[in-house]
Amino acid sequence: MFNFLSHGNKTFDRGVHPGDFKEQTRTLPIERMPLVDEYILPLSQHLGGPSKAVVSVGEKVIRGQLIAEPAGFVSAALHASVTGTVIAIEPRPHPSGRFVESIVIKRDPYSAQRLFDEHATDWKKMEPAELLRAIQQGGFVGLGGAAFPTHVKLSVPPGKKVDFFMINAAECEPYLTSDHRVMLEQPEAIFLGIRICMKILGAKRAYLGAEINKLDALAQLQSQIPADLPCEIVPLETKYPQGAEKMLTEAVLKREIPSGKLPIDIQVVVNNVGTVAAIGDLFRYNQPVIERVVTMTGPGIQNPRNLLIPIGTKLTEVIEFCGGMKEDVRQILFGGPMMGNAVRSTDVPITKGTSGVVFFTEDEMVSTKEYPCIRCMRCVDACPVYLNPTQLGALARAGHYDDMMDLNIMDCMECGSCSYACPSNIPLVQSFRVGKALLREKMARERAEG
Repeated sequence: MFNFLSHGNKTFDRGVHPGDFKEQTRTLPIERMPLVDEYILPLSQHLGGPSKAVVSVGEKVIRGQLIAEPAGFVSAALHASVTGTVIAIEPRPHPSGRFVESIVIKRDPYSAQRLFDEHATDWKKMEPAELLRAIQQGGFVGLGGAAFPTHVKLSVPPGKKVDFFMINAAECEPYLTSDHRVMLEQPEAIFLGIRICMKILGAKRAYLGAEINKLDALAQLQSQIPADLPCEIVPLETKYPQGAEKMLTEAVLKREIPSGKLPIDIQVVVNNVGTVAAIGDLFRYNQPVIERVVTMTGPGIQNPRNLLIPIGTKLTEVIEFCGGMKEDVRQILFGGPMMGNAVRSTDVPITKGTSGVVFFTEDEMVSTKEYPCIRCMRCVDACPVYLNPTQLGALARAGHYDDMMDLNIMDCMECGSCSYACPSNIPLVQSFRVGKALLREKMARERAEG
């Protein structure tokens, strides 16, 4: 067996080392979530423009059928998770805290729930543009949590080229193990997805990076790499935010993405391992994004699990399948504890970007009392993109958002490393999110005014 521990683990400068807390679910195989009666499919569950519904109330739909088309280039298609009847198209609660226009499907209890048009596709005979179009029509977005439309990432702009395709399997967020289980259980789909993405991009080599707290997955993939696939499995130090694009490319390739630039500017495209596996399934079975693996975990859930869940399943139903919540649950996070967002209700649906749901009890809640900054500079030492969170925090508190631009606030990834490192409990990353949102609004107004 290849000894990854003696291979030397790559990493980036700075960052933080929270506990990984993955022991609850790392050894639990993926289980299929039983079907429920009703599914809520938001038209906005990706970055970019909301999808545009192409079905109407009362219409019967089949599992995998297109129910909403992309509203533009930076948008994604949406498909029925189950066979059933559209009973409403109306605003429903969303994990973001907003009410979002959603297609509600009542499942047909007598249907065999077969896929709309199941077949294998001979991708080798397809041109890159055809492959890209299939991915766009399949409703693919980044399944690692960002939910950026995949076809946009895989579209190489004129004048640009791609040398390397990077598969992000770091899964650096504490508690989450959905990517870990995908690597262990779906290696064939991953390698097929890699081949297809490399053909689209014209990349000459692929790298799959995963932290060494997933040694079994690293070994599994290393042992199954096809001999003709130029792909390297790269062990990474267990550190946060190792899975950020900028950190991953720095760790693996020792290439820095310049301020304001993207991976494509250094001839790299990065995609999440779950997304790549799902692309493999698209061409094996013609299955669009209608389900995803979600880690249900944390001290506040009775039976932690890794579940394959149809998109649109209400969190309430998933919690019930996991034996319910413990009585002292105080917070529910969609995503991990570093970058996830808290939800106020369990009536929200699982979306394409839901990589995990973490349940915290009173014992895990830290003090929220904020103290004055003591100028310890721990936030500066933690910031992986070399910002000065101390100065930025002071400007944010004073409302001097324009001055934050001079300190490159738009380079902030909102990873939360600064807030994690701060001994004074100053909500630095939260103030940066507000400042960036206000600055984006201002820039949008200025563009509109000419």
